[in-house]
Amino acid sequence: MVTKSYSNLLELASGESPSLGRISRGIPRVVTAPGIVPDLDDSDDDASNASSDRSSLTPHDRTIIVANQLPIRAQRRPEGRGWIFSLDQDSLLLQLKDSIREHADMDFVYVGCLREEILASEQDEVAQILLETFKCVPVFLPADLRSRFYHGFCKQQLWPLFHYMLPLSPDLGGRFDRNLWQAYVSVNKIFADMILEVINPDDDFVWVHDYHLMVLPTFLRKRFNRVKLGFFLHSPFPSSEIYRTLPVREELLRALLNSDLIGFHTFDYARHFLSCCSRMLGLSYESKRGYIGLEYYGRTVSIKILPVGIHMGQLGSVLNLPETEVKVADLIKQFCGRGRVMLLGVDDMDIFKGISLKLLAFEQLLMQHPEWRGKVVLVQIANPARGRGKDVKEVQDESYAMVKRINEAFGLPGYKPVILIDKPLQFYERMAYYVVAECCLVTAVRDGMNLIPYEYIIARHGNDKLDKVLGLSPSTPKKSMLVVSEFIGCSPSLSGAIRVNPWNIDTVADAMASALEMADAEKQLRHEKHHRYVSSHDVGYWAKSFLQDLERSCKEHNRRRSWGIGFGLKFRVVALDSNFRKLVMEHIVSAYRRTSTRAILLDYDGTLMPQSSIDKSPSPKSIEILNSLCNDKNNLVFLVSARSRSTLSDWFSPCENLGMAAEHGCYFRSRRDAEWETCVAVADRSWKQIAEPVMSLYAELTDGSAIENKETALVWSYEDADPDFGSCQAKELLDHLESVLANEPVSVKSGPNNVEVKPQGVSKGLVAERLLSTMKERGLSPDFVLCIGDDRSDEDMFEVITTSMSDSCLSPSAEVFACTVGQKPSKAKYYLDDTAEIVRLMQGLASVSEQTPRSSVPL
Repeated sequence: MVTKSYSNLLELASGESPSLGRISRGIPRVVTAPGIVPDLDDSDDDASNASSDRSSLTPHDRTIIVANQLPIRAQRRPEGRGWIFSLDQDSLLLQLKDSIREHADMDFVYVGCLREEILASEQDEVAQILLETFKCVPVFLPADLRSRFYHGFCKQQLWPLFHYMLPLSPDLGGRFDRNLWQAYVSVNKIFADMILEVINPDDDFVWVHDYHLMVLPTFLRKRFNRVKLGFFLHSPFPSSEIYRTLPVREELLRALLNSDLIGFHTFDYARHFLSCCSRMLGLSYESKRGYIGLEYYGRTVSIKILPVGIHMGQLGSVLNLPETEVKVADLIKQFCGRGRVMLLGVDDMDIFKGISLKLLAFEQLLMQHPEWRGKVVLVQIANPARGRGKDVKEVQDESYAMVKRINEAFGLPGYKPVILIDKPLQFYERMAYYVVAECCLVTAVRDGMNLIPYEYIIARHGNDKLDKVLGLSPSTPKKSMLVVSEFIGCSPSLSGAIRVNPWNIDTVADAMASALEMADAEKQLRHEKHHRYVSSHDVGYWAKSFLQDLERSCKEHNRRRSWGIGFGLKFRVVALDSNFRKLVMEHIVSAYRRTSTRAILLDYDGTLMPQSSIDKSPSPKSIEILNSLCNDKNNLVFLVSARSRSTLSDWFSPCENLGMAAEHGCYFRSRRDAEWETCVAVADRSWKQIAEPVMSLYAELTDGSAIENKETALVWSYEDADPDFGSCQAKELLDHLESVLANEPVSVKSGPNNVEVKPQGVSKGLVAERLLSTMKERGLSPDFVLCIGDDRSDEDMFEVITTSMSDSCLSPSAEVFACTVGQKPSKAKYYLDDTAEIVRLMQGLASVSEQTPRSSVPL
């Protein structure tokens, strides 16, 4: 069963004109103007139209798999007219579909390019055939655009950078080319347009694969704010020191964050991505019940760490082929029959696979262990490189030269130490080499995942037919041996392999010797451990786990209000609770005009003053605004800050009628000429003698951190430190202080870029309670309450004023505005984007007070 929009595409491909009216309703409108964000209401209407105009028979869950290449092989017919298409059984995307069918009844649609170039005159016919026969939607790219996209930006810039190659000179990778970047963006936009023709946004999941389509999530999220979107990166993600050299680093990060779920093969890759988000975007992450999540404008972007697996069914079928048995028998005769032991390498012929380093290590093995000369053979299968250029040619030339040198130095009549196979092999032939090889060597200097070791383990486990060819009884324990690089994605999951640094020739040579000399019993134990993992974590396990997490990550979509902000590739979606809304200037000014007894509570740092500001003292404009509000006899204005009372007294000395609460409300005074009072009695401060040495230690060890010693509190701040290191140190300091101060009457809290120790019971909520109760004692019932803050310490104020309507502290018709700075989870009902908007709001209220004379109300 297919959706209506999918059916419309079929009709369009077949040229049936009667359905053109339905197509215009079923296929969503495409955003073609760059940088133009669709109106929120229009977007919602279009999305609902696109999703409601579908078959009344709801299909099972459908996933749209998007990748650079479709899992299709194409071959032109012998007569030159038309094409023959078949499924590419080696494609991970096809294996994903086949293996997950056993676990879930899910429909799949593929969107991607073909390897072959299709003439414009043939594209409509090809699209119809692929859609009807294989449920594939081809993306046709002009040859020049495709070359600049794939061989240009993807292979010359992203691929080397993600594998830790910096373009330090023109010869070491291509320098950044803005034209290639534009081609990359254009191709991603074309992919998005094709997805929009088949997507059913309310029901379909979209799963985007790999670095070729990293900005695609932005185009899809811009069109459908609630699209259910996952992205999996199959290459490494480099450390922030490498990634931050990319001129379009923020654009790619923000595009990925428009996904609901982002998947990586290893924790290292995920950690590097999170570090980049922290250092470049200021985002923090946390783990809840094992799930890692990034808060991004009210949306939680989940991070998935799971290495991909192999297709057990496909490998089993290949191992059962008669031609596999024949090939295994030939190899046994060629090697084992002559008393030779095979070491096997299977790599693409590119600069990151470390073929030359492997050959150097093998040469060293033969030099240091003459007993293995004439006995051990390294078979190196070199698959054709996926890229092209001078570096590929250099790798080929170097490999051929080294093979020739080793064979000339250590070869004997009838014996070549190295056999280099550089022609394409059938899959069954490769599996036959796995079966016979005593050890598999995977020594890439950097690789995303690399499934060669997994395939080798399954091949060595064999089957009954192959056991007979090998002369093994059914009860004979299987054995295998792996030497793997530390820098490939599969390495962490193969704990029984010998892990090596491929750059250290000596250790790789020693690892080869260990693999050859290891006792069979230990090889059997290692093999059994690996086989249990590989067979249980196959491609079906990987796909099912990812899709389950994607569904979990999207559950909140319909429970929140969402809309898009930003232009071009800076577009993102704000998602908020349905009761959380932006404070509208006209609304609050109107309420301000018609009320006569007002209470205003304002935080300072992060609210009236940006956290990033170097000079934290108030500007003359801020002083002027506060004086205008304070001089209105209908207002009672309180500044509630974490600052010390001496600092506040100095900074706000021009404000005669401004009430102030210092150190989170520990001290307060109602006006400038009043005495400071205490909300909570703080007599014992001996705990400082315990806490201060601990903070001093962390300040000394953390460059960019400092200690502020207040009258009743101690604050360790790390806003000028490295964000990752500072955050790590803050967590350690928090645990340390909680431990040493467990029996003291204090609380230890973490805040924005700080850790604070303050007396128990002190909170900004106490100030709000004190203010409202004092007004009640004077017979005043505020009919307007405004409270604005930006961090956790202000949440106590929000809670007090939002619950005060029920305990008769306020007028029954009171207008209450609890407002936080920024879109984030909060007890406040309203938000404003930043401090600039807060100042504009205060200025607007001040102008009302100046222009509208009112009767005096004694406060």
